[in-house]
Amino acid sequence: MMRCTVTGGGCVASWIGDRRSPAVNPFSVRMSTGNGGWCGGLRSRAAELSGLEMAHLRGGIGGLFRASPRYGRLQATAAVDPEDIPLEKVQVKSSGHVMPYVGVACLGAILFGYHLGVVNGALEYLAKDLGIAENAVLQGWVVSTSLAGATLGSFTGGSLADKFGRTRTFILDAAPLAVGAFLRATAQDIRTMIIGRLLAGIGIGISSALVPLYISEISPTEIRGTLGSVNQLFICIGILAALLAGLPLAGNPAWWRTMFGIAVVPSILLAVGMAFSPESPRWLFQQGKVIQAESAVKRLYGKEMVTEIMYDLRASGQSSSETEAGWFDLFSKRYWKVVSVGAALFLFQQLAGINAVVYYSTSVFRNAGITSDVAASALVGAANVFGRMVASSLMDKQGRKSLLMTSFSGMGASMLLLALSFTWKALAPYSGILAVVGTVLYVLSFALGAGPVPALLLPEIFASRIRAKAVALSLGMHWVSNFFIGLYFLSVVNKFGISNVYLGFASVCVLAVLYIAGNVVETKGRSLEEIERELSVAE
Repeated sequence: MMRCTVTGGGCVASWIGDRRSPAVNPFSVRMSTGNGGWCGGLRSRAAELSGLEMAHLRGGIGGLFRASPRYGRLQATAAVDPEDIPLEKVQVKSSGHVMPYVGVACLGAILFGYHLGVVNGALEYLAKDLGIAENAVLQGWVVSTSLAGATLGSFTGGSLADKFGRTRTFILDAAPLAVGAFLRATAQDIRTMIIGRLLAGIGIGISSALVPLYISEISPTEIRGTLGSVNQLFICIGILAALLAGLPLAGNPAWWRTMFGIAVVPSILLAVGMAFSPESPRWLFQQGKVIQAESAVKRLYGKEMVTEIMYDLRASGQSSSETEAGWFDLFSKRYWKVVSVGAALFLFQQLAGINAVVYYSTSVFRNAGITSDVAASALVGAANVFGRMVASSLMDKQGRKSLLMTSFSGMGASMLLLALSFTWKALAPYSGILAVVGTVLYVLSFALGAGPVPALLLPEIFASRIRAKAVALSLGMHWVSNFFIGLYFLSVVNKFGISNVYLGFASVCVLAVLYIAGNVVETKGRSLEEIERELSVAE
């Protein structure tokens, strides 16, 4: 434990090693300052003590199901009154539980994936029932309207989360998700179907920004990466659920209405679950609601952690003294660099070709002798889910930056293999199998980092004052780029050929690796407050 005694202007601090841990030998550190300063030596030792703290924490896995115990850490900052710093902090076992609330939030991720994927199997059958089977333009509107709604929802979600809080915004978000699903399930004309798709798109746009934001703000530092990547895993599960929901269509063409209607149930569960979930302590503190923030901390981590967590919040300078950030603040000198990193990561994610690979996967597999579309989709989906599961286990071990660079490197190599399989004559006898291998390796590489990490990393690197709006802006970049890539992709392929397009995607992956190496910071094992202090730049 840390014992700090303050007498006049001087400070003596000693660290007593945890006798229960054989990995750490007891040692003591003495630091003193003259009358002119207060605990000046504390700041220089904070990083070393924090390192010792993490050595203890990495030893157990129990924290996955409850907030992990944390050791006290002291840091002197100008924004904190010395009297606010606990004079004695001891290791305590947290009695709080965050997993149920993460699970409720992940209903939003499941709905995100389900609403995106459900139209693929249902489009042919709903087009016949609604009389648009021969109208490709209206079918395109049915598909793309949700993307337009998602773009709108992602931009509005940040403002809503800042104004009403995270949990109340979830409850509001359940309305367009549920109403949109109901309208599509009962649609008797194309107008009702498009309105339903638009509302559902707005709902998934809001949840795409809100789910990673809420999870990052309530998760313990030691497992924040694991819990944050669970969001992406549940999106994949939602897509897979949409695929499975379409299996009865062959025998029952009217089943498409049930496919859309099913989504009403998790939407209602999301609203009900969030009504009983704690608000983000960081948002409450930012609003000046200190008592409510302490209550939320107690529910999430246990009463033993209230003092330490509240000290961390005060030390980070998060208080109501700063006015709420506006959209133009994101482009100020103070925040622009970190905001641009968030937008760039999602831009690289989309320009690296994930949608193209998925779009062409069916034809690639057919050329290799796999004629079943369901089998092809299942293979791609299995690679995606497996990659996300591996990423979840590595997120807090290897780190976010390392996974991103490994992921984009693997994607670039896979794109090169795909391009060569289409053009290199020497590989012609093996082109089918090489194309399948390249596709699966690409999806697996994407799932290891480029897919899950951006949504996890952005809430970590954005300051609390701009976090919701900055995440929304970055997700908006995701939806806008997704929309335009879908709009122009086939035209580009027809003009330049698929192999040249794949080479272009490989080049984007190389640029992404170089950009990440020079601009992305590692956030593994660090609290949101520590990251914010490091990245803060004076205006």
